[in-house]
Amino acid sequence: MKKLYSLLLVLALAIVLAACGGSDDSDSGEESSNSNGDDSASSEGMIPDTLVMGFVPSQDSDTIANTVEPLADRLGEELGIEVQGEVMTNYNALVEAMGANQVHIGFIPAFGYVLANEQYDVEVILKSIRYGSGTYKAQYVVHTDSGIESLEDLEGKIWAYADQGSTSGYLFPANQLMEEFDYDTATELESDFFSATVQSGGHDNAAIAVLEGDADVATTFDDVRTELEEEYPTVMEDLTIIDYTDEIPNDTISVTKDLDAEFVQKIKDTFLSFNDDPEMIEIMNEVYNWDEIDEATDEEYQVVKDTYQKFKDNIEL
Repeated sequence: MKKLYSLLLVLALAIVLAACGGSDDSDSGEESSNSNGDDSASSEGMIPDTLVMGFVPSQDSDTIANTVEPLADRLGEELGIEVQGEVMTNYNALVEAMGANQVHIGFIPAFGYVLANEQYDVEVILKSIRYGSGTYKAQYVVHTDSGIESLEDLEGKIWAYADQGSTSGYLFPANQLMEEFDYDTATELESDFFSATVQSGGHDNAAIAVLEGDADVATTFDDVRTELEEEYPTVMEDLTIIDYTDEIPNDTISVTKDLDAEFVQKIKDTFLSFNDDPEMIEIMNEVYNWDEIDEATDEEYQVVKDTYQKFKDNIEL
């Protein structure tokens, strides 16, 4: 009888140990499975149901919206996904939209790219080519009969620019004037050197402000006057360029950090293929005066990063 009890006790102990061992193995396997699942998910980027391209208003917003529609349609055909274009209110709105993944591809100027890269790790993949160059200059535009002939003559005048997020409209001209006339901050430049400033919301609007006498000088991309000739036939004679800034890297096509890497490569290849399609290049030219699309790297925009660092705390975006 004692042997029977001993045998039953040993058997019961074996069953308990087996159950505990099975539970440990199951827990271990579940943890392993969850860990592998998380790693797999983190290594794969996002492919949205609708790919959103964001644009900033270098000219009338409605004009850009109508012009980019065939671009979105064609890109969607090539990628096999719905694509839509959104014209943002300004550069900062585009940066914030990309940071929130509300916009996935940004047609964003150099300064806007620097902000987006610094704040949200947005990546530049392509850049525009205009007149065979990957860089351009900003210009200072005054009314021809204003008597303003040099940068020195701008003191005490009214300055019009698109907005403070514009590379050619604000950042590079502000930096040049600060260095030229020994101002430490952009705030001092605006309040002490100029009598007033006008944020117009677009390069064309800044030039129009000078045409209509609401400002004395506009800082714009080179050459904004060609955008106004249809509405203002005598603009080339009415507005005069008195100076230029240093070279600025051209605007970018940039993408959010969460997009799938293979999908980004497909986007990049598709845009580059447009170089061989005159119809698509014509559309790009109508939107932002692009003649060609080229590959780009973050290093090319270091000059803009360095310029921005000089007065990043003194401008309101």
